[in-house]
Parts: sequence; C-alpha cells; structure tokens
Amino acid sequence: MNQGTEAALLIALGFPFVGALLAPLVMLRFPRGGPWLLALAPTFAFITFAAQIGTVSSGNALVGGLPWIPSLDVGLSWYIDGLALAFALLVSGIGILIVLYAGGYLKGHPHHSRFMSFLLLFMGAMQGLVVADGFLTLFVFWELTSITSFLLIGFDHQREASRRAALQALVVTGMGGLALLAGLVTIGMATTTDTLSGLLANPDVLRSSALYVPALILILLAAFTKSAQFPFHFWLPNAMEAPTPVSAYLHSATMVKAGVYLLMRLNPVMGDTVLWETILPLFGGATLLVGSVLALRQSDLKLMLAYTTIGSLGLLVMLTGFGTETAVLGAVLYLIAHALFKGTLFMVVGILDHETGTRRIEDLRGLRSAMPLTFVAALGAGLSMAGIPLFTGFLAKETIYEALLAGGDAWSLLVLIVIILGNAAMAAVGLAVGLTPFTGSLRPTPQAPHEGPVLLWLGPVTLATFGLALALLSSAFYGAFADPMASAVAGLAVENHASPFPHVSLAFGLSLLTLAIGVAFYLGLQGMRRSIGGVLTAFGWGPDRGFDQVMRGLVTLSVRVTGVVQSGRLDVYITVAFVVVAAALWMPMLLTGELPVLPSIPQLLLHEWAVLLVAVVGLYAVVRTRNRLTAIVSLGIQGFAVALLFLLMGAPDLSFTQFMVETLSVVILALVMTRIRLEPTDHRPWNEKLLDGSIAILCGLGFGLLLLKVTQGTFDAALSAFFSANARIIAHGRNVVNVIIVDFRGFDTLGEIAVVTITGLAILAIIRIGTPQAKQEDRT
Repeated sequence: MNQGTEAALLIALGFPFVGALLAPLVMLRFPRGGPWLLALAPTFAFITFAAQIGTVSSGNALVGGLPWIPSLDVGLSWYIDGLALAFALLVSGIGILIVLYAGGYLKGHPHHSRFMSFLLLFMGAMQGLVVADGFLTLFVFWELTSITSFLLIGFDHQREASRRAALQALVVTGMGGLALLAGLVTIGMATTTDTLSGLLANPDVLRSSALYVPALILILLAAFTKSAQFPFHFWLPNAMEAPTPVSAYLHSATMVKAGVYLLMRLNPVMGDTVLWETILPLFGGATLLVGSVLALRQSDLKLMLAYTTIGSLGLLVMLTGFGTETAVLGAVLYLIAHALFKGTLFMVVGILDHETGTRRIEDLRGLRSAMPLTFVAALGAGLSMAGIPLFTGFLAKETIYEALLAGGDAWSLLVLIVIILGNAAMAAVGLAVGLTPFTGSLRPTPQAPHEGPVLLWLGPVTLATFGLALALLSSAFYGAFADPMASAVAGLAVENHASPFPHVSLAFGLSLLTLAIGVAFYLGLQGMRRSIGGVLTAFGWGPDRGFDQVMRGLVTLSVRVTGVVQSGRLDVYITVAFVVVAAALWMPMLLTGELPVLPSIPQLLLHEWAVLLVAVVGLYAVVRTRNRLTAIVSLGIQGFAVALLFLLMGAPDLSFTQFMVETLSVVILALVMTRIRLEPTDHRPWNEKLLDGSIAILCGLGFGLLLLKVTQGTFDAALSAFFSANARIIAHGRNVVNVIIVDFRGFDTLGEIAVVTITGLAILAIIRIGTPQAKQEDRT
C-alpha cells in the first residue's frame, strides 16, 4: 500500500471526528448549508473506501496504520478486506444520507449542532471498528460506539423514557464490551497475537487451543449484547426513543450490526466447530422468531421496524453459524439488502411523523397523492423487505433457501422452517409500512400531510433506488461487494450466481410460499396484533421489566452492602483496616512456610540496653495510663527511643527526621485532645480491649517477623550501587538520602506532603468544630 493511499485512509478515518469537533461552529455559521458541509466528512470517506474496491475485489487486503503507544507496541492499525470494505462503504455511504436527513429532520431544534456532533462521533466510531486490525483498537472503537449511542439515544434527555433507554443500552452493551475485552485477551493468550490479520493468518490455532471454549463464550456474549440477540434483545426497541435519524442509522449500518460483524470476522477462526454451529443457529433462530412475532404486535411504525431488525439480526447470526459457503453468501446479501431497505423505511417513517404528526399505523391512510416521493421510496423498500423479485431482498432470500435446501438433513429442515416463518412475518411488516399509510382513503392527521423537503426525501429515495439497481446489476454487484465479503467471512474464495429474475426451482417455490404466508399475515394484522398481545399479557413481565428489577435489586444490594461496610463508626473502620494489615502480614508467611529464624539475644552495650529500657518504660506507660494526654506523651517516648537507635547505628539524618516527626506528632495530638471534649479515661469493656490488643500484637509481631525475614535474605546491593553512582551525576547532590527523597522519589515525597497537608486541614477542621470558643467566635 503506497503512502498516498495510507494517508487518504487515515484522513478518512479521522474526518468524522474532525467534523464532530467543528459541527457546532458550522451549524451556527451556516444554518442552511451546514448539513451539506458536514456531509463532506462521510463523503470523503466513502470515496476513499470506494477507491479500494479494485484492490480488495482481486483478493488483496489493505494492512496499515500508525504508532499509537510505541512503548507497548500498540498501533492504530487497520485491516481492510472484503468484509471490512463492505461495512465501511455502508457506514460512510448511508452516513452521508443520514447527515443530510438529520439536517432536515431537526431543522430549528435548539440542540441541532450538538446532535450533529454526536452523530459524526458515532459514525467515526463505527467506521474505525469495522476496519480495526489491532485488538486494542477494535475494543476502543467498540466501546466508543456504546458511548456515542448512549448520547444519541438519550439526546432528548429531558424525557425520562429517553434517559432510561440510553442507560439500558449502555448497561447491556457495556457488559458486552467487558466480555469482548476479556475475550480478546483470552484469544491473545491462546494464539500469541494481538491483531486480526495475524489471527486470520493462522485460523486453526484458536480452535485447537484449550482456551477456545472460554474465548467463544466471551465473544458470543459481546456479539449477542451488541446485536440484540435473545435474551438481550430488549434494549433495541427502547432505543427508538432516539430521534429517527439515529434509528435509521443505528438499524441500517451501524451499532446493531457490530455484533454480526464480529461474528463474521471471527468465523474463519472460531467457526467450523460443533459449538459454533449449534449455539449461533439456536440463539439466532430464537431471536428471529421473537423479533418477527413481536413486530406483528406493534402499531407504532418505528417499533414495528425495530422488532423486525431484531429478527433480521437473528437471521444473520443463524446463517453465520450454519457453516456452509452458500449460507454465508445468503447472510452477506441479506446484510446489504437489510441496510438498504431498513434505512429507507426508517427514514420514511420519520418523514411521516415529521409531516403528519403521527406514526401510528391506524392513523395513516391515503397519503400516496400528498407524499408521492415518500410513497415510491417506501414501496421499493417494502417490496425488497418482502422478497419480491428484482430487489436485493429477493436475491438474499433465494440464496438463503438454496443454502438450507442443500443441507438435506433434519437440522437444515428445522432451520428452514424457522426462517420461512420469520421471513413471512417480516414481509408482512414490510408491506404494512410500505403500503398501508399510502393506500385507501385519506384519514385526518394532526398535521396536514405534504411532501417533505429535499433533505428528508433524498435519503430514502436514494437507498430504495440502490436496492433495485444493485439487484439489476447483480453481476457487477457480486464481483465488487458480495463475493469478496463472503470470501472474507468464509475464509476461502466464494462466488455467487443468483439472479434478480425468478427461475423455476424449489428455492423459488419457498420464496412464493413465504410471500403467501406474509400476505396472509398482512391481511390479518389487526387480529394477530390482539392475539399476540393477549399471549404476552398472559406471560407477564419479560426481559425489559426484568432489566428494571435487576437494576432495582442492584441498587438495593449496594445500599445494604454500604450500610454494613460504611457504618459511620471510626473505630470500626480502624479495626477493619488493622485486621487487613495483620492478615496481609501473617498469611503469606504462614501459607508459604516463610517464617524467619528467630535470632539469638544480641550482645548490646550498656547505653544500647538503656535505650531499649526507655522504650519498654514508654510502652508500659502507654498501656497502663488512664489519661489520654499521658498516653500521647508516653507514645512519644517510643519515637524518641527509635530516633536514638538510628543515631547510635550511624544514621543521623533518619534520627533527626524521627525526632522532628515524633515532636510534631505529640504536639499536634496533644493540641487536638485538649481542644475536643473526650472522656478522660477509656471506659471500653474488656472484650473490646482484648480484641484491640490482640490485633495490635498481631500487627506488631507481623511487622517484626517480616523485617527479620527481609534481613535474613541475601542483600541485593543493586539499588544502593545505582544511587551511589548516580546521585551526583544525575541529581548533582552529595547526600544520597536527600537525593533519593527529593529527586529519584520526588513524586512519592510530593504525595507524602499532600497527605500531611490534607491531614493537617482535617485536624484544623476538627479543632474548630469541637472548640466552644471557636463556635462562639463564629456566632459573633
């Protein structure tokens, strides 16, 4: 890859983030032309990625990047093959239309510029995710899509429903993000690589590793939460609280397909196993049925489309896990077709809501004459979603049925039945959204219906046209997009020969059967809605309400744990702290059998014995005194005795420091004790005294034994030699101790000073709060 291509790709990946930064200024200075200017960011990205079609379609992959954290050998790298390129073109191409659509949909909104910033951030995150090569890069962009989607879903933050939906999406997908991180770490441990390109170069290493199963579970959890697979599907319909441009982008080309992208990307290295080919079809099939059935129950057009997206994601997961090349082809074709017709239908629903004031299907009829362009776009997308010939939806459905018919076993037959039922339900919804609002006699709506401005209808008309054009030009479409994408997913060269024109075959017969069932569902939609609603009411609460219960339980548990751990009693906190210290000192030595050898009584000089006697007398005074002030002064005796030992052992600097610390400690503690009203004596019961004394003895003995063990080990003079050799050369100081404290450990010293300062401020606050004179001064 030449430097010009690498620079263009780097600019294309960074342009959306630059656009997000400039969006407020652009929208402020150019309120009418701002959307067109901001659309230049995805336009440049789309052109740059489109320029790579020839290279990628010939079987080559683009690998490159730039250093990010060189010390850790981490780079901001990309790996662009057929799969990454197709996703990148969808993200940037549909992103152009969404930016323009948002410009018309939110025109006049007080926070329009902020929304455009969030949208471009979201676009940049998804674009980076699908081309990422390094594991860390993939994870960062994965999490960034969750954060930016949280901002977009909760854009109307004054509404409680928006805030709840945003939080729900963040919690569910954030949990998946943690699973992804753990999964990538596990894969790295199993394969000793941290890039997707390196992983794909040796596809059998992971499958043969003992870490394959835990890695699989973690990756599936990440993908299932992101792509709303059952039972994590509930967050996606609630995300419809976001403005319609977000819904259209979210469902067609971005976040909800990130999980599917991850599964497709890892299919060559994690697929072709019993677990992969069992778990994915089972969960995908359950998601397909749940999503398509719940879609039939809805009357809100956005919710109908949202639940069919859940069903479509389930279908993609089923096909990815089915394990045949033709199934992968069907998944690839359906993913592209879904992006085109679902993006169109969501924008159509947004136009209906924007121009009529409602999006309930019962309130919308006869809009064909008032909104002709919107009707054409809705009809094209609805027919593609229903799988009518000449549209990309038909190509996908034919390929899917061919793949399942080639299986020839009971498992393939079961999967086929599930997909036929799911496709029929989604066909009914496609017809309902694409036809019902525009046919029949006109019904009154909150606003007089009329065609939207160009920024609104440009997107759906363009996508609907592409849905037809790509099918009619299927040969070029396969060679440029579908075949390279399917080859990347399958891990080997794949070719497609489907035709947009129907031909007599069993697969075509199943397509007709699916359409017939879908038309039947469409005609009986009202009755089915009531029946499904009754069944769901009988079931009671589902995962959505379960999420609320889990969150309430989590809050309740945290309150109770906090009540136990944070009791508000200082004596409890101190006791727990010292128990932990004692355990940390004793347990390692006991568990590893590393207790020190007890030394013999040393031969001490008379003055050394005198210092030890002073320390013992001071200790006796601390224990036996009944007056707190006397105990504080006696405690200082211990410190002075230690300072004398330092002096006798030839460490005058440490001795001087110890004298100063003990003097200040005694003065400060005495000052505090005399200014606060405390009992002059300790009235604790004997059981508390015994507990505290035992803990104190354990801590003291633990420190003593630890120091003995350290001194009995082999002395390593490496640090001493380093500091002695470099104190004057590097820090220009002769006193090695001072140089260590001030230069080599300067940040540690700064931290210690900060701790002392904060402690002093706390003591000052305690003194002022507890002094009657200070209270009197404050009142006067």
